[in-house]
Amino acid sequence: MSEKPDGLVRVRRSSADLRAEWEQNAPAWIAWARKPDHDSYWAFHRDVFLAGVPDPGRRTLDLGCGEGRFSRDLTAMGHRIVGLDVSPSMLDAAHRADPDIAVCLADAARTPFADGSFDLVIAFMSLQDVDAAAAAVEEAARVLEPGGRLCIAVVHPFSSAGAFETQEPDSAFRADISYLDVSFIEDTVVRDGLEVLFPSAHRPLHVYFDAITNAGLLVDRLAEPAVPEHAVHSERARRWQRMPLFLHVRALKPV
Repeated sequence: MSEKPDGLVRVRRSSADLRAEWEQNAPAWIAWARKPDHDSYWAFHRDVFLAGVPDPGRRTLDLGCGEGRFSRDLTAMGHRIVGLDVSPSMLDAAHRADPDIAVCLADAARTPFADGSFDLVIAFMSLQDVDAAAAAVEEAARVLEPGGRLCIAVVHPFSSAGAFETQEPDSAFRADISYLDVSFIEDTVVRDGLEVLFPSAHRPLHVYFDAITNAGLLVDRLAEPAVPEHAVHSERARRWQRMPLFLHVRALKPV
C-alpha cells in the first residue's frame, strides 16, 4: 500500500472530548513528536519559545507535558521538572524516556500540588488541547509562588480561525468561522509517512487573557513569532512569515 501524500485536512466541530481524543491518539503523536527534525518544534518553535522562559529556579511544572520531549529539554537546561498530563499513555511514554523526571497523572484543571509549589509553570502547546483551559490557568496561578511566572504557547487564535486559500507565498488568508466564538478543530496531518490527528479548541485571544487576569496574574511578555528564515524549507512556508502561527505569553504572579 502506498503512503498517503503529505497534507492537512481540517474538520470543524461544535464539540469535542479533548481528553479522550488525545489518549486515543497517543501512539501516533508519540511517533510524530519523536521523529527528529520532523515538525516546528525542532525547526524553530522550541528555541523561539525558550527566549521568554526564565532561568531554572526551584521547581518547574510542565503542564500538559505529553510524551515529555519539552520536559527532557528543560531538564537538560537545569530545570527541576515535574511533568503533568491527563493521558496515561503519554505519561507512560514520558516516564519510559527518562525515568529520572518526576511525572504526575492528573487533570491540568485539578492538580494535586499545594499552593506555591513551583516558581515556574510552563504550558507549551497544551492549553488549546485542554477541555477546561481557564481552570487550568487558575490552577497554574494557584501552584505558583509569589514572584513566579507562567509561560504559555498556543496555536495563535487568528491561525486557528481560518486557512490560507492557496499554497502561494502571498496567498490570502480567509477566516472560515466566527473568530469570537469558541469552536473545535480536527486536523489530520500527513508528513513523511507519518499521520497524526490534532484535536483542539479554537478560543479567541480574550479567552486566554481573561483566564490569566482573572487568576490574578500580570502579563509581562507577549510574542507572535514569525517563522524564521532558517526554518523556511519551501516557498509555501513563507506564508507564515506574514502572520503568526503561534502565540507566546508570559505572566507574573505578583508578590
